[in-house]
Amino acid sequence: MAHTILTANKVAEYFIWKAHGEKKAITNKKLQKLLYYAQAWSLVLNDKKLFNEKIEAWVHGPAVRNVYIDYKKFGFGPITKNISDNDVFKISENTINFLDQVWPVYGKKDPAYLEYLSHSETPWQKAREGLEPHVGSENEISLRDMKEFYSSKLKESKDV
Repeated sequence: MAHTILTANKVAEYFIWKAHGEKKAITNKKLQKLLYYAQAWSLVLNDKKLFNEKIEAWVHGPAVRNVYIDYKKFGFGPITKNISDNDVFKISENTINFLDQVWPVYGKKDPAYLEYLSHSETPWQKAREGLEPHVGSENEISLRDMKEFYSSKLKESKDV
C-alpha cells in the first residue's frame, strides 16, 4: 500500500477533521498520541514513515514539537480549528484508508488513557531512560524501537 510522506501537521489536520466530523472533541494531548500511533503502525504495516518530524519522549508521552506548538493555544481544551474538506482531500486515498484504520482503535480513547498506554510501552520508556518522571526531554523516540515493538504486538495478536 503506497502512500506519500506527509508532514505531521497534515496528519494532525486529518485527525482534527475526523474528530469534528464525528462531533468528538480532540485535544492537543490526544492529537500527539494519535500522531505517534499512526507513525508506529505505518512503520509496521507499510514499512515506511508517515511523516518525517521526530517524535520526542515528553513527560506526558510522545509528542511532535511543531504540531504541539501550533495547537498550544488551545491548552487542555478541545482544538476548534476548522479544517476544510479540500485540505483533507489532498491526502492520498491510500493514506486516508490507513489513517481510517488507526482512528477507530485510538481515536475513541481519551487522552489520559493514551498517555498511560504510551507510558507502558517500550519505545517511550527507552527514550526516557534515566530521566525522572517530571523532567522534560527532547529525546527522540527511535523509529526502530517503534517498529520492533509494534511488530511484536502484531505478531502476538496473530498468535492468539
